[in-house]
Amino acid sequence: MNRPYNFSAGPAVLPEEVLRQAQQEMLDWQGSGMCVMEMSHRSKEFISIAEQAEADFRTLLNMPDHYKVLFMQGGATAQFSLVPLNLLSEKESADYINTGQWSTKAIKEAQRYCDVNVVASSAEEGFTRIPTRDTWQVNPDAAYFHYTPNETIGGVEFFDTPEVDVPLVADMSSTILSRPVDVSKFGLIYAGAQKNIGPAGLTLVVVDEALLGKAAAATPSIFDYQKVAAADSMLNTPPTYTWYIAGLVFKWLLDKGGLEQMAITNKEKAEKLYAAIDSSDFYVNKVDIACRSWMNIPFILKNSELDAAFLSEAKEVGLTTLKGHRSVGGMRASIYNAMPKEGVDTLIGFMKEFERTKG
Repeated sequence: MNRPYNFSAGPAVLPEEVLRQAQQEMLDWQGSGMCVMEMSHRSKEFISIAEQAEADFRTLLNMPDHYKVLFMQGGATAQFSLVPLNLLSEKESADYINTGQWSTKAIKEAQRYCDVNVVASSAEEGFTRIPTRDTWQVNPDAAYFHYTPNETIGGVEFFDTPEVDVPLVADMSSTILSRPVDVSKFGLIYAGAQKNIGPAGLTLVVVDEALLGKAAAATPSIFDYQKVAAADSMLNTPPTYTWYIAGLVFKWLLDKGGLEQMAITNKEKAEKLYAAIDSSDFYVNKVDIACRSWMNIPFILKNSELDAAFLSEAKEVGLTTLKGHRSVGGMRASIYNAMPKEGVDTLIGFMKEFERTKG
């Protein structure tokens, strides 16, 4: 079977080795006679899957012991509300930096619960760069500082962790596990699974124990971080199969050399694709070079009338889901961990041939 190269921003490509293992275990997980989807989340079989997944996730991130890992539902979008509900405590405001559409959505939702101080924004420049640190207007009394390390739609990424004097919160949905990260610099990290972790339906939250127990009285129990942590993420039935696939992905990452090796590979893939774009008069990436994403690479054709032909012909040669987000148009190649180097090379080859014949 010749599978296409899937450049979707999410739900995204999964490692073929993981899919094959899941296929082999579909009807009978390790002699249990059951598919993981059929197991009780309270069974010893699934508890072993869950515990191993968390252990491997902790190993990948070299996570300090005083951080809790929560396996939750609702996607990263739910966390736009759950972060202020759980972290505001007696505070009335929080700091947010706006570097793209996901930052904007997080800000809008947080405004329902507190005063949001937008410390800086690159909206007027079309979200093509990160505001320089000397322009940030931080509030020293903020409950926390929120940022989006990688903007999936605009392709803007932070390569340095902001240094702030309040708990740092990050929406790492599209960059988690793509390289090492110093978890100790963060109060809370959250990430939807459907990019570098596994299928949609699961959200991972990494939270410093010191921030637990501050939820607003109106916070539903199922979304109270302290209660979720105390119940080992099983206050209700969790997304068991997604949790299982995530565990397989964690094993795959460890077998591939961990996040240090992922960083080398991801940097190489991104640099090759950007080089192909920059060396051409036919394709354009508008993002400031200093903050170009490794994971999501948007680009436009100088002649937008060729967009439909580009997408159609790309699909014919096995390059799928390259259409840019509906809000910005153009093209976007998402090259997460599971996208092999061969996929990027094939895309570059196609782009060059398309330019030769249409340029």
